[in-house]
Parts: sequence; C-alpha cells; structure tokens
Amino acid sequence: MDKHTQLICDPRQVPMQINSLQPPVYHASTIIFDNTKALFQRHWRDRYDYSYGTHGTPTTYLLADQIARLEGGKYALLTPSGLAAIVLVNTALLGQGDEVWVTENMYSPNLEHLYEQQKRYGVVIKIYNPLDATSFQPTAACKLLWLEAAGSVTLEFPDLQGLINIAKKHHVCVALDSTWGAGLAYSPFDLNGVSVDICVHALTKYPSGGGDVLMGSIVTNDEALHTKLRRMHTLLGFSVSGDDCARVYRSLPSLALRYDKQSKNAIELLTYLKHEPAFAQVLHPANPDTLGHQFWQQNCPNGRSAGLVSVVFDKRYSWADICRFCDTLQIFKLGFSWGSATSLVMLYDLSKMRTLPQAHLCGRYVVRFCIGLESPKDLIDDIKTALGSLNYDEKSK
Repeated sequence: MDKHTQLICDPRQVPMQINSLQPPVYHASTIIFDNTKALFQRHWRDRYDYSYGTHGTPTTYLLADQIARLEGGKYALLTPSGLAAIVLVNTALLGQGDEVWVTENMYSPNLEHLYEQQKRYGVVIKIYNPLDATSFQPTAACKLLWLEAAGSVTLEFPDLQGLINIAKKHHVCVALDSTWGAGLAYSPFDLNGVSVDICVHALTKYPSGGGDVLMGSIVTNDEALHTKLRRMHTLLGFSVSGDDCARVYRSLPSLALRYDKQSKNAIELLTYLKHEPAFAQVLHPANPDTLGHQFWQQNCPNGRSAGLVSVVFDKRYSWADICRFCDTLQIFKLGFSWGSATSLVMLYDLSKMRTLPQAHLCGRYVVRFCIGLESPKDLIDDIKTALGSLNYDEKSK
C-alpha cells in the first residue's frame, strides 16, 4: 500500500483504550459505521445515537449526562450557547397563535426572540408579575410559561410554587432559566413538591467557570418532551465542540466550591454596599429588602445564592456619572456574563429595558456586580475608589 494511502487509512495498531481521570476527547463530524447493518439499525431517537457529529459523540453525551445529574433531571441536550437553548425551546413549543407568558425582568434576548416570533408567526406574548402568581392567567391557547430565578439584572426571586401550580392546572409547559441557581441553589425538578418541565442553563457561566466557553443545556424528565426538543435540536443543526465539552466536564467537580466562594464574597460586598450612601438600593435575593426574598428563602433552604449583586444609584447621579464610575473600576472588568474567577460589572438604564412601572425600584440606573474569586476587601476598595471619582458630596444629601 502506498505510504500516502497509509497516512490516510491509519491502521491504528496502538491500543486505543486506557483508564484516565479525564475521559478522551472525541473529534468527529463523520462517524464511521462498521457495516450497512449498523448504519440502518441506528436511529436519531436512540439515547446515544452515533451517526453524525451534530447528533453526539461520547464526549458530548458524557457531559450531557453530567448536566442532567446536576439539575436532577433524566435527559439533557447541549446547545452552542445559553441563548441557543432558549431559542430551541421557543421554536419547538410555539406555533402560530400560541400564547407564551413572560416577565419583563427575564433575560432580554429571550424576550427579543419571542417578539421576533410574534412578528413572524403570530405568537401571542403576555406579561405577568413574577411576584404575584395571580397575574398569570393563561388561556386555552397558552403553551409555555417562562420562569427565571432569580430575575435578570434586578434579581427579584419569583413565586415558583404559585406560578407552577397554576401552569399545571392549565396543562401549560413550564420552562425555567436556572442559570443563576447553577443546579446548586435549588433543584428545578423538586421545588417543595412541584417541578418544572424544562430547565435551561447557560453552561457558559458557572459550569464553565473560565469565561472562555459558550454552551447551553436543556434538561427534562419527560422522555416524550425530550424527544420533541431533540428533534428540533437536530433540525436546527445545533452542535457543540468536543474540546469545549471537555473543559466544562473538567470544571464540574469544582463547581460547588467556586459557586459557594463567589456567593460568600457577594454577601460580604452586600454588607458594605447597603451602607454606601451613593446607592439608593441594593438588590440581592438574600437581602430582606429585595422583593422576592421570601420566595428565595422558600426555594433555597440551604441559603445558597449566585455571586450577583445589583445597585440602584441615587437619583442625583447622571448616566455620565454611572459611565465614569464603571470606567474607573480597575479590578472589576466591564463585560457581560458571570461565573468566572474575574469580577465583572455592567450598567443598565431600566427606562430603556422595561415598559411597565417599576415602583419597587428607587431609580432607573442600575449597576450589576458579578463577583469573582478576588479578595472581597480588594473589590470593596475598587468600588470606593471609583465612587471617589464622582466627587460625591455628603452635604448635598
């Protein structure tokens, strides 16, 4: 045989299996079948379908099974990002004239995708108050209820039990964005006797832990629902990198340690922030002054919470002041996402994000701190220095 042919058709005489702490990483678009019988016996519905790289490899299935365990579910799909997981759920479950219920404090790209579906396909969008379950009043056309715990940016924790009970009564599918909880603060499929149907998670954040991976997941307990979602996953051509899966898989054993440390750091900052006169309000589910605190206590009995704290600036500050504050920070880096060792900061003008009255908030300019693994004292000093750049005058209070 020509040596160039041998380079292509490597006989692979080296034994291919060893036991190691980390499983091997499979890189495959094309998967080779042993024979035609193996080709025609396989089916995309098989739990571990090895037919093409987009369907899965041992590397992707290993991680998917681990994520299902983390969330307390049975079946998991991996997607190219957290938003891709959300889009897949919306696309699989909603059609022309179907009704979906959402909140204004949910992850805004989810809302944007739903409004696009409304424009293109006539999906009906209804808004409810996550703290008042009675505001969720589904009709016979309702197919999906979106929950997010805690809410995006302003971190209100919803009445999960009340909302889920109403959804079950009306046979409405319940999807929860549990990225904040990370499979640790609460269990999506065991919430004091009630359960969601679908749990989506941006693995980009805490599970990855490095700020260098984009990935999402969808976990369910119902095989028929999983099959419906998996078919849409196949039709959309979603796939994930084996190398990225290996990174997330390797990070999972330290997930709880990192989550708890970042949570502890955030609580330490919370104590300082509540006494800082520049901030009219400090938002965190563990803060008794934050709306939804009682629901956080109810659903997170272990006291766990993500390392996110938001502050509402005193009304005397302008948008230019908020920008200068963020630009002056040195340890906090300006960027989206959270969950890595590096602390991040992001600023928001709620008047451009929400249309309903926000009576429980003391202002429109919000800064979200995503706490990393740095020394809390250094983070506090960084905030103090940045506030000093605003020349805040105590006498003007």
